[in-house]
Parts: sequence; structure tokens; C-alpha cells
Amino acid sequence: MKKRWKFLIGLLVVLFIALIAAGNYFYNYAVVPEEKDFIGGGSNSEERVQAEKWMAEDPQRTEWQIQSEDGLTLSAIYLPAEQDQKKTAIIAHGYMGQAENMAQYADLYHQLGYNVLIPDARGHGKSEGDYVGFGWDERMDYLHWIDQVLAETHSDERIVLHGESMGAATVMMVSGEKMPENVRAIIEDCGYTSAKDELSFQLKQMFGLPSFPLIPVTSLVTKVRAGYFFGEADAVSQLKKNQTPMLFIHGDKDDFVPFYMLNEVYQATDAPKEKFVVKGAKHAQALSKAPEEYKKRVQAFLEKHP
Repeated sequence: MKKRWKFLIGLLVVLFIALIAAGNYFYNYAVVPEEKDFIGGGSNSEERVQAEKWMAEDPQRTEWQIQSEDGLTLSAIYLPAEQDQKKTAIIAHGYMGQAENMAQYADLYHQLGYNVLIPDARGHGKSEGDYVGFGWDERMDYLHWIDQVLAETHSDERIVLHGESMGAATVMMVSGEKMPENVRAIIEDCGYTSAKDELSFQLKQMFGLPSFPLIPVTSLVTKVRAGYFFGEADAVSQLKKNQTPMLFIHGDKDDFVPFYMLNEVYQATDAPKEKFVVKGAKHAQALSKAPEEYKKRVQAFLEKHP
């Protein structure tokens, strides 16, 4: 009997160590910001190439910095409008991206007469940080970026938040916080319901593994190493508190943030809202797939909520 108990205890210890090791492996794989081999590059459309050239060469381009609540120095690219119309778009990039990747979105808003601010999320680009918050810690950073815009422009500046992928999840999570009335609209493009849901989906897609027990264990590791549980990074819960008009965009062929998540986030808010589905677009391809329609829908939505 004693040998059996010793065996069972030993087996449990081995399993516990194996789970913690697996949790740390997946934490490093998903949460530590570094180059990921499963992240594809964007399209090289003529519109994107031209936008990148404009953003790189704009003589009015400057770099802004702020301090996060936990002491990180965060950086952003600021591109003023040709004429000051007292309106600014803050654009949030996706997972393992950076501000420089968002030139086509910046150009869209520049054409609409907006100042454009594109932060590097913590742990990305020129911003400090050693983990990805999947939108949760980033939501608080964006509240500071909003304050910075108001400090640098006008107290009555009109602000729109626009995010792609993880950036979309970020602006949805920001929507549940108390924001100044200056924020008139939010546009989310292919954002996920929660970090837990998205990582569970990716675990099954890439490794063929169920979410239990690896996601709960990795979530615990993330709490210890980064200070949050995956379940906290929940766009749906934040959207239930949202009162800001929101445009939801998704490609119907998205195989990274699955298309079904669109309806879940759309149904989560009672604020004024619209839905724009881009046929045939995969993940983060809506703008490159249908640039004219995309711009038209964004412009029309912002005109409804000036």
C-alpha cells in the first residue's frame, strides 16, 4: 500500500512539473514578444507600398513617448493633418506588429483630414516591455495615449480609435473603461473575443491540442510572470460596458481570428453599432482586399458619429 501511495505521489509530482514546464514553454511561445514563425507578412499591394513611402518620408512626422502605469517608456508615431480640423485617429497594430506596419490605415485617416497617432504596443517596436498583454494591459496604455493627444492638441479634439487584430481587441477592451467624451467612435477590425478564446483556438489549430489543461496552466504562469490571467483579457466583458459607437469589421475567410467571433463581439454591446463583412478576406486583409469600400464604410460611420 505504501509503495502504491509513493508511486501515485511521485506520478503527481512528475505531472505537475511537466505541466509547469509546458505552461512556461507556451508562455514563451505566445506571450514573450519576439519574432514568431507562424505570423505571416502583409500584402505588398500598390496602396500599401505608396502609404509606407508617404509615412516614412512625411516631413511633419514626429515621435511621441509616454510612461505607462508600470514604468515602461512607450513610443508612437505622430503624423499631423495637412490642416488642423481638431480630430485625431489613434491606430492600434496587431500581435507582433508595430506602428510602421500601419501605414495604409494611417493614410486612410490622413486622407479624411485626421491627425494620426500610431503607438507601438508594449513589447513591440520601440516600446519597452517583455510580455504581450493581448489588449488587457494595453487598454490602460491607450487611456494615457488619449490623454496625451488632448494635452498636445485641443481640449475639444475629436478622437477615433481604430485597431487591427490584437489592436482591435485592445480598443474593444478600452471601450469598457471610463473615457473622455472626446472619443467619438471605435473601429475594430478582426478582433478576438478574449485572449483565452483566441489562444485556445490557436492551440487546437497549430498543435491539435485541447485547451485543458494547458491554457489554465499557462494562464497561471502568465499571472505569475506578467501579472494577468488570460480570462481577464476579455473583450466581450468590456463591450458590455461600452457606450461608444462602434464599427465591427471582419473577413469571412479569417482563419486566425475565426469569423464566428465577429457576431460574439458585435452582440456584446448595446451602443450604436454597424457590421462590415469583407467577402473573401483572410485575417487582417479587409483593407487590402477592398480598399475603396473599406474607406467608404469607415468614412460614412464617422460622419454619422462626428
